[in-house]
Amino acid sequence: MAKVLAVLSNGYTDEEHNYVTGWWAEELFAPALELEKEGHTVGLASIDGGKPVVDPLSLSKDYDPDGIYKKQYESGMADKTTPIVDVKASDYDAIMIVGGHGAMFDLAHNEDLHAVINIMYELGGIVSAVCHGPAPLIYTKTREGRGILEGLKVTGYPNANEPEEVVDLLPFSLEDELSRIADYHEEKEQDAYVVWGSKQILTGRDPQSSQLFGRELAQKLTQRELKTEEKLVD
Repeated sequence: MAKVLAVLSNGYTDEEHNYVTGWWAEELFAPALELEKEGHTVGLASIDGGKPVVDPLSLSKDYDPDGIYKKQYESGMADKTTPIVDVKASDYDAIMIVGGHGAMFDLAHNEDLHAVINIMYELGGIVSAVCHGPAPLIYTKTREGRGILEGLKVTGYPNANEPEEVVDLLPFSLEDELSRIADYHEEKEQDAYVVWGSKQILTGRDPQSSQLFGRELAQKLTQRELKTEEKLVD
């Protein structure tokens, strides 16, 4: 079946404000489970490789009351990632950029990640991101110089939900930057919200949307695999 590359933040620390962030546990593990249910495989990458920093809040009782994601994290499932410079984009059918505030710091402007995204996109792969994961997509431009999200319907973590204590510590507003180049939607009345901006671009709003996000990606990849098999039979 399909191969998916999940990209995680290596983390960010602001010692002056006692602020530590990284990737958000639910936004990796919930989609990964949906993908694996469909028979797809998930590989992990980060900018620097090695063990990326998980946002400690995502493993807390407030956000993981049953300890589901903490257990998966402690099992070592996300201990090893490939440096993004060593990733061969053509080996994958989709890229999934995991959220967490960390994505806004080390993933957003990384040119090596932008290159992997572009190659995968040009080869017809699916580019997906959840919560703060769309951060690098904002700054990814195609070979022709067009923004990869330009004019598309997208979603991502809304300003209204950002914790007051971290707003001034963030490098930019995700909602504002998405709205600048794309057609941003929040859909407040829905518990979970994802949107296909095109047949190749999928975004999810927040941690609560992670499972639906993963299911949508998994099903789309399965449909593609089946169509490919049908063509081969014909």
